[in-house]
Amino acid sequence: MDSTLATASEARKARLLALKRKKEGIQDDGPAEPIIKSRNFDHESRTLKKRAVVPEDVEMEDTVERNVAGLAENIIAEDEERRAQELDVFNIAPKRPNWDLKREMDKKLAKLQRRTQESIHTLIRQRLAAQKGDADDIAGAMRAQEKAQNQDDDDDD
Repeated sequence: MDSTLATASEARKARLLALKRKKEGIQDDGPAEPIIKSRNFDHESRTLKKRAVVPEDVEMEDTVERNVAGLAENIIAEDEERRAQELDVFNIAPKRPNWDLKREMDKKLAKLQRRTQESIHTLIRQRLAAQKGDADDIAGAMRAQEKAQNQDDDDDD
């Protein structure tokens, strides 16, 4: 296993050395002639390329500047329109100003309605018992009312 690692290491070193020599322009087989790499150098004639003169009055057909010529102005105009719409007071305010208060109060009102119904039933029982003249029914109704109040007080805590 050590021999394969050593062999791989030597092969890598050799490749790196060859790349370094190639990059520096040193050739193994002959005299070193520097390799000139440039966009303006013609390798076949070994001379500099002449720059083609482009007349300034010739317009290019499709440019990025032409494609985005009015884009910035359009975006700014659309943004101003959106801001004007957003500042409209009727769009900001809800149609029913107390909708959130009603939503919060629904839970509390449900509990209160239940208690109200229980109290109404207790009062009806008391009146019926008073009309009949039964003292036991009145006492029973009073006890039921006290128990209901005690339970409600426990629920509130």
